[in-house]
Amino acid sequence: MTMNLLSALAETSGEIATSTAATTDAAASTAQVSATGGIIEMVIMVVVMIALLYFLMIRPQRKKDKAVKNMLAALKKGDRICTIGGLYGTISALSEDTVTITLGAQQNTVVIARWAVRSVEDAPLENDAEPEI
Repeated sequence: MTMNLLSALAETSGEIATSTAATTDAAASTAQVSATGGIIEMVIMVVVMIALLYFLMIRPQRKKDKAVKNMLAALKKGDRICTIGGLYGTISALSEDTVTITLGAQQNTVVIARWAVRSVEDAPLENDAEPEI
């Protein structure tokens, strides 16, 4: 009787082991497929995020830098400018790295770095006029 019981247990455990192994193999292959799908989705998401970063941040900044570079290259004597410090003046002399500007009616001259020019203004010279008392 014990032999029959042991052999019955052995057969049952063998069937369980076989069915467990088959289930484990199927689960492993499913997990491998889903892990591969997860990696692909993650890579696609990273590529989309990099593209958004480029189009929302990097590209507009490069465009702005290019416009500033072109504006600084196009400076000429007589242009009315605004500096990054808020001074308005007229360019009286240019060199490669510096700009000499004339401020106000007293014809004060200031030498500034070329990169310190914020913008070329279209404003009339009325800002340089001597105040009326």
